[in-house]
Amino acid sequence: MTPVVHTGRSPFSLLTHLAGDQEQLEIFSGRSSVEGWLAAERALAWAQAEHGVISDSDADAIARVAVVDTIDPEVLWKTARNVGYPILGLVREVAAALPPGPDGRVHYGATTQDIMDTGLALQMARSMVALDRRLSLLGDALAEQVAEHARTVMAARTHAQQAVPTTFGATLGALLAQFTRQRERLAQAAPRIAVISLFGAGGTAAALGPHSAEVRASMARRLGLFHTDVPWHVDRDGVAEFGWLCTTITATCARLARNVVDLSRTEIGEVFEPFESHRGASSTMPQKVNPISSEIVIGLTGTAGALASSLARLQEAGHERAAGEWQIEWQVVPQLAVLAGTALSETLLVVQGMRVDAERMRVNLEQDGGLVMAEAQMISLAGAMGREHAHDLVYEASARARRTGRTLAEVLAEVADEQGRRELLPDPPVTADDYVGEAGRIADAAVRGWSATTALDLAAAPLSELAS
Repeated sequence: MTPVVHTGRSPFSLLTHLAGDQEQLEIFSGRSSVEGWLAAERALAWAQAEHGVISDSDADAIARVAVVDTIDPEVLWKTARNVGYPILGLVREVAAALPPGPDGRVHYGATTQDIMDTGLALQMARSMVALDRRLSLLGDALAEQVAEHARTVMAARTHAQQAVPTTFGATLGALLAQFTRQRERLAQAAPRIAVISLFGAGGTAAALGPHSAEVRASMARRLGLFHTDVPWHVDRDGVAEFGWLCTTITATCARLARNVVDLSRTEIGEVFEPFESHRGASSTMPQKVNPISSEIVIGLTGTAGALASSLARLQEAGHERAAGEWQIEWQVVPQLAVLAGTALSETLLVVQGMRVDAERMRVNLEQDGGLVMAEAQMISLAGAMGREHAHDLVYEASARARRTGRTLAEVLAEVADEQGRRELLPDPPVTADDYVGEAGRIADAAVRGWSATTALDLAAAPLSELAS
């Protein structure tokens, strides 16, 4: 029989076509969705047999036919379009493949949303494991760059202008700390997101009988999901949290990507994406090597942010069942997962092949006549003459240096002479290497923080069976 696929047509997405994360696309594919629903039906039957609700033979019979190859996709989606949901048609196809007896035990006491939400929980759990795996690779690669450049001096930039000296490792270290927190968030959120749903039509589990709680716990265990005794048919904060996690992971990737785009500008030329023949080439300008992965990541986060604006709407559903709010997540949640997976993949590519021009970083420190050392000069004078007086002296020297096109060091001596304070200038003068503060320790701390996340095993039970 033809494998189950979504027979409807989706608009062509150039972004997904060029860089879509194949693992996330598979997790949220039509076939994967159907398999998740069938997995829920199989686990329900086995759990009910375990507690004597149905017989072992009925459960085994249901499990044998509740598989993808049983389902006729044309029939499934035709029925789903008429009903509005796919589970009624799915259950009928499974039941039709069974003999009398077990055919009446399929979907016993459950409701459509139980099966769809459990299937979604399976998808979100697999997605988080996959995202964590990508985060692990990316963090390891970034930690190597942080360690390598912990003492590579460059200009820190505030408001897009040179500010004070820092190191490239410290700059990357702040990003590594963000990825560390993202990995921690994934681990912390798993028990709130990868949760079983089995509470029946109105959320009371009445149709499931006196062993409903035991059946639900057994079903959760069999599926590798977390157990709950409170229904979440309309409590979508867990789904919204998953969407937000995808969004904020994508945004962290975009911050790194934005820095690469800026630092690879011709006028700066400090950091570049990996190079291979015609990567980032232009159809008309032969010299171009555009930062294409970083551009994709920035586009991904803009898209994710727009989609994330709908996450609050998921939580508006009233009473015991949504009336339109549920359908929002059908569109938004899979897209956010794909965007996050793609952002991590593209960012990993950039970090692993990142080209750093440490000499250009040194040269750029003098790009503005050494004005990047203005704060350092002020602090070196502040002990003897007070911070405000030192600020005024260096401010005057900086303005004159910029106005006359001379270096700060040259003009500072001149202004200090005029004010009778030449003897207060440090000898030898303070250098960029002298004024990076805790930059090296920041880089080291970021690497240590990342290394500690190796203890966070998102693929551990109860998600272990979903990791493959």
